[in-house]
Amino acid sequence: MDSTATIAVAVALAVVIAGGGGFLIATRFARPAKGDPDSQDAVSEARLEAQRILTRAEEEGRARAESYREREEAALEHRKVEIDTVESRLTQREETLEQRAANLASREQLLLEREREVTSVRHETEMMREQARGDLERIAGIDAKAAKEQLLSEVEDDARRDAMLLVRDLEVRAREEADKRARRILATSIQRLASEVVTETTVSVVALPSDDMKGRIIGREGRNIRALEAVTGVNLIVDDTPEAVSVASFDPVRREVARLTLERLIADGRIHPASIEESFEKAQAEVEQSVRDAGEWALLEVGVSRMNPELVTLLGRLKYRTSYGQNVLNHSVEAAHLAAMLSSELEIDPAQVRRAALLHDIGKAVTHEVEGSHALIGAEIARRFGEDPAVVHGIEAHHNEVEPRTVLAILVQAADAVSAARPGARREALESYVRRLEKLENVAMEFDGVERVFAMQAGREVRVIVDPGVIDDLAAADLSRRIARKLEDDLQYPGQIQVTVIREFRSTDYAR
Repeated sequence: MDSTATIAVAVALAVVIAGGGGFLIATRFARPAKGDPDSQDAVSEARLEAQRILTRAEEEGRARAESYREREEAALEHRKVEIDTVESRLTQREETLEQRAANLASREQLLLEREREVTSVRHETEMMREQARGDLERIAGIDAKAAKEQLLSEVEDDARRDAMLLVRDLEVRAREEADKRARRILATSIQRLASEVVTETTVSVVALPSDDMKGRIIGREGRNIRALEAVTGVNLIVDDTPEAVSVASFDPVRREVARLTLERLIADGRIHPASIEESFEKAQAEVEQSVRDAGEWALLEVGVSRMNPELVTLLGRLKYRTSYGQNVLNHSVEAAHLAAMLSSELEIDPAQVRRAALLHDIGKAVTHEVEGSHALIGAEIARRFGEDPAVVHGIEAHHNEVEPRTVLAILVQAADAVSAARPGARREALESYVRRLEKLENVAMEFDGVERVFAMQAGREVRVIVDPGVIDDLAAADLSRRIARKLEDDLQYPGQIQVTVIREFRSTDYAR
């Protein structure tokens, strides 16, 4: 390599080491002219300059490299210290975790051992308990469940009996105090109450062959008359009226059965409790037959055919029902004729209108047995026995419990109103009286153990016949008290109402 090339390489190296500052020098001395003394001097100077630049660049590079090395060594040392610290912490944590794991394993083993011990003790305790229970049941001759039920039942019976005894003692003392106060009040004031006159429609008179028959009807110490009233549920009025006995009851069916019973007894001449019950059964059968006859008569009178026999029987029961003093069966027949005439005037087929008008009050045959409006009850009865939906709607809509949707329903309403609104058809006093007595009986029938209830003495007395197997003597006293409180809470009435609970036990056997 010649000198020119050497200079060029040196300049290039200086440029590389020193950066862009040597670019001008390299450019300036890159291609010297041959044989020129000035050029030779310049090359020498350039060579020296390049040598200095190179030396300076080497020193600077060495210094930079040394500084970089020191920084890197310091960073590495710091990083090493940090890594050592982290490794130390990790080692400590690992040791701690291993210790905790060992502790947990020890505790788990201890818990398992204790659990096995507890399970074993519990099993042994349960076996001992079962063995002890079995021994007790074997000794007592009864299992634990039955003993518990028996104990609860005895405690309940004892508590109820104690409560009844306490209530009876309180009532006795209260009655004694009430008697004293009543005498004091009656000494200063006497009040008279005017009752409704319903004798002509709630009393039947039975003729007697002679006044001696009254004594036989009453019986020894009143035995016969009490049996009559208990069986029939009516009041027998034996007064000074010559050769006559009155039968009083708000229920016309009950009164008719009692009248026929008494007439049979008078005709037979033998009056005692057994003959009373026998005559009562025959009279009841006779009234039931008259009910069926009355239903068939109503169908023939109106001209309606093909009706369910049960519905005919219910229709016949209306013979013994009254509404505001008006006989319900006669009212139904009258309404059926009116409805047929109205439908004929409007050129409508009268068959269904007549049928709906005849059955519109059928619900009154069972109103005292089923709660609700007699119109809705009657509609349900007619629906149950397969009556046409148009007839059912006419029945349920005749008092606007259901809005009338057909001309038939409107005609039934009109016929019912015309029949009831004619002068003298109804008496408001009788209907309210009958309803009040029916409410008295319905309130008493709500209690358990009650078989029959009779409202007597125009609602001043309620006689309750109970099942002797359900109600004992002590419970009978409590039942009368509860019925009296129920009447006080639910009804409004003048004066006072006597509640009498009748409990009779009969034992029957047969000699063969």
